[in-house]
Amino acid sequence: MAYVDLNPIRAKMAATPETSDYTSIQRRICSAIEGEQPKALLPFVGNERLDMPSGLMFSVKDYIVLVEDTGCIIREDKRGAISASSQDILNRLNIPAENWLKSPLSLMYYLKVLSGRYQP
Repeated sequence: MAYVDLNPIRAKMAATPETSDYTSIQRRICSAIEGEQPKALLPFVGNERLDMPSGLMFSVKDYIVLVEDTGCIIREDKRGAISASSQDILNRLNIPAENWLKSPLSLMYYLKVLSGRYQP
């Protein structure tokens, strides 16, 4: 998800995640401003727990922070690094920070593992 959400930034079609048209991150940010959950997207359900509902196992806030930090690192005109809050997110998900940005293939592997398959 994060890799796809950052495509418009890498292509210099958008400067920030919230201005990247037709992405899930933009839809999530706009919905969050309205206090809503986008109907077409799996919800973020927070940390894993016994009564785990169907959804992504971290919060929308964590996802937005992680996408923002990742975008700052991959853009040549932006200066950035994995922040302490993003490092905490990656630690909780057992993803080494160096692997998060290593390559699109490894990033897609981690995201697939995190998001799993949608089952209605």
